[in-house]
Amino acid sequence: MTNQDKQRKIYIRNTKQWVPVTEEVYREYYRPIWRLQKEAQKNGQCVCPKSKLWVCDGDCDTCEYRAAGNTISLDAPMENAAGEEFCLLDTLEDPDSSFADVLVDRLLLEQLLDELAECDTEGKRICELIMEGSSKTEIADTLQREFGGNWYKSKAVYREKQVLDQLRKRILGIK
Repeated sequence: MTNQDKQRKIYIRNTKQWVPVTEEVYREYYRPIWRLQKEAQKNGQCVCPKSKLWVCDGDCDTCEYRAAGNTISLDAPMENAAGEEFCLLDTLEDPDSSFADVLVDRLLLEQLLDELAECDTEGKRICELIMEGSSKTEIADTLQREFGGNWYKSKAVYREKQVLDQLRKRILGIK
């Protein structure tokens, strides 16, 4: 083999030109790009067709074949191991809240729930289920089991809205 046979080319996407390089330079240039590309493909972020893989320069942010893949948003709903739904935003600590603020909020909530229990035991139970992180369907099932009647998801959603409106009005002092 001659030296010419071992020579490879690198495609520079910015200038849209091919640059002749040695095999060693070719591998050193493409190795990190291939690694990045494989990782992006594994995560569903690269949908580059096989016929266009030579175009890849490792700059996924500007690539026309980039996909969202399995990136996670802080407010996207997720499930934990127990099957309960939560979002990552709920797990972050609020840097502006102090222990005193949390304590005052907790006392206010307990007072509101006690007031609610006097006039609407069903409403209090709905609030408790919301605080436990129950889904709308789970709330409806629990209410049907505990209070009887014909509970279904849309009725539970409506009652939840009513109860939260009641609490909101009491917090704001609206009669």
